[in-house]
Amino acid sequence: MLSKLKRFFKSVNFVKAVVMAIAMIAPILFANFILNNVSLGFSVSLGVLFCSPAYAPGSKKHLFFGLLSAIFLAFLMTLLVGTVSSNNYVFLPVLAILVFSVSYISIFGFRASMVSFAGLLAIVLSFAHDNSIMSLLDHSFLVALGGFWFLSLIMLATFLFPKIQTDELFVETIEKTAEFLKIRGKLLIEKDQRDILFKRLFELQTELNDNHEKIREVILRKRLNAGFSNRTRRQQLLFSQLMEMFDLAVSNPVDYDKFDLIFEGHLEKISEFTKLMTEIGNQLIHISKVILNEEELQENKEIQKTLLNIQTQIDYYRILVGLPKSRVGTIMLLNLKTYQEKQAQRINGIERILNNYIHNNSIVGIKDAERFITPQDYDLKKLWANFNFKSPIFKHSLRLSIMMLIGFVIGNLFEMQNAYWVLLTLVVIMRPSYGLTKERSKNRVIGTLIGAAIAISIIFITQNTIVYGVIAVLSLPIALSLIQLNYRNAAIFITLNVIFVYASLEPNILEVIKFRVLDTIIGASLAFIANYFLWPAWQIQNIDEFLCDAIKANKIFLKEIEAYYHKKGEVPTSYKLARKESFLKIGDLNAAYQRMNQEPKSKKKDLGIIYELVTFNNTFLSSLSSLGMFLRTNKTMKVPSHFETYVAHISNNLEVSIKLLNNEVSYEKIETNELKKAEEFYENYFKNLSKQRDEEIMEGKLITEEMKIQLHEVQLVSEQIKWLLNLSENIINGIKNLYFKKITN
Repeated sequence: MLSKLKRFFKSVNFVKAVVMAIAMIAPILFANFILNNVSLGFSVSLGVLFCSPAYAPGSKKHLFFGLLSAIFLAFLMTLLVGTVSSNNYVFLPVLAILVFSVSYISIFGFRASMVSFAGLLAIVLSFAHDNSIMSLLDHSFLVALGGFWFLSLIMLATFLFPKIQTDELFVETIEKTAEFLKIRGKLLIEKDQRDILFKRLFELQTELNDNHEKIREVILRKRLNAGFSNRTRRQQLLFSQLMEMFDLAVSNPVDYDKFDLIFEGHLEKISEFTKLMTEIGNQLIHISKVILNEEELQENKEIQKTLLNIQTQIDYYRILVGLPKSRVGTIMLLNLKTYQEKQAQRINGIERILNNYIHNNSIVGIKDAERFITPQDYDLKKLWANFNFKSPIFKHSLRLSIMMLIGFVIGNLFEMQNAYWVLLTLVVIMRPSYGLTKERSKNRVIGTLIGAAIAISIIFITQNTIVYGVIAVLSLPIALSLIQLNYRNAAIFITLNVIFVYASLEPNILEVIKFRVLDTIIGASLAFIANYFLWPAWQIQNIDEFLCDAIKANKIFLKEIEAYYHKKGEVPTSYKLARKESFLKIGDLNAAYQRMNQEPKSKKKDLGIIYELVTFNNTFLSSLSSLGMFLRTNKTMKVPSHFETYVAHISNNLEVSIKLLNNEVSYEKIETNELKKAEEFYENYFKNLSKQRDEEIMEGKLITEEMKIQLHEVQLVSEQIKWLLNLSENIINGIKNLYFKKITN
């Protein structure tokens, strides 16, 4: 508990929150005690608040221009809304247009959505400005000044603490990788929990893809802009090792049905593999603590000990079952052992990077580094292309603008104390997806009620305004640092902050609490109703697009693997980019499935079929990665034409799947004699090699290197391409079932 608390106070979220709290409180104190006009300070503080959402992870360049855009948007919205707010007949249509336009900016991606949120905050909190105290133009300029003040503090913090963001990204990635590996180990023995474990793997894969993208942007762009420093080299080496570990984990799928059948009654032979993955995961957790200076780097001696035990268990299995019956199982165990040895080597590599870093000039040779940074498309054509009801962002923007009008009317009709709190709740809670909106609504209401209860208790204990001020000041950085980690707890401290800020100004604080709770409930209810009834973006409506993108990416990756198998040698950039794109598209598919899983039961009738399709596509990528990993890391023979036959049929199945999703072809299954010949070739090839090896064993001959390569290659390659073919057929059948369900519902 203590270590978690210590880590929280050292986290980038807390540092960001402290910077933001200082940026907001300092102008108020300065204006009050030096200028004797606290209103000036409040205007500057609002500018800080408006721009704070744009402080998102990424390169310094993107951070700077994101904050600059937020400053401009906050200034413009404050000025425009304030200008027309006095006339409701003009104001209401202008409000709807502004909310829609600002929200629609989110179409350009995550950072744009944060800038959009800054603009929405400026629109809502413009209602709080009193023109009798300060002119609108002065207030707007002070808001902009607050934005520039915050920007300067962020740039200073980035300069003073250059490591904190990147280190935290690495730590989070390492810990998620550790969990990913541990789950892979559990899948071997926990038969009844596999569905739950697979779902968690999907979530982790999506989260890891996001983290990898953030790290790429930070360290690769740093390399492109400033060249190499020792720290940049170290970061790239560490990132390379982590990517290898993740790639290895995904690239070593197991046919669990076959695995269970072969090793039924030999669970003790498998438990050592699970133990090893757990130890590797534990060592990764230890490494994350080393990076944060929480522990000294120590070697995990259990890893090597368990590897020796694994070899012993494999030998026992081979002797107990006997050749040739044990050959397939032994090869499976040896392949699994080889994979885990490589993971152990990656651990050793990370430890060397942390312990005895040596200059590695080979890393300078990374080709086309800029191509591995996913560029954000800011083409204005996207605005028109998404201006329709097929776009979730378009529907969200329209939905939000309508609910803002309704919230404004409700606030004025019932003469609420601070009617803009309803609008603020709408802006903070409403998201394009139903599931996230529902979750945030629930957490916001619960957090507000808990915060109000705590505030009432404190008010009954003391009426000291100094105590209120201290609570308001302390609760602000805690609230801001918790927003990304735990929204419910953040809502508790936000409520405490708001209540005790008003407690310093308003004599009737209980009235403030009542309206705070009421406004939050109204805003949360409106957000929930809107996402359910106004053009809801149910995932079943666009899951086809995510499936299609994932299948297309896998098809391209398959072609790159085929090309590399023929050419061999150095891995081309096109191969690496195809692999990266496949991982990203599968991550998007997994995220879409997770959103669908959060929706009402009535809106996810086909969830079982979708889950199967998501699983098939994830397994397909795992098998592809496994095949590619083997071809890249092992000496291989000349490629038989039968391999090309398999690839042609798998590619054709993927193309049929894509066309089925687009309603372009009939549901004909394609079979040819060439495929049967290819199946017979690989079966006979492995049987003949096995027979030849059995004869050599009878003669007392040791296995030759060529025989070892051939046995290993034909067993793994044939197994993977057969599995890929089977998976591609399963994908077709799953899409057919999904389509049939749709037309019969």
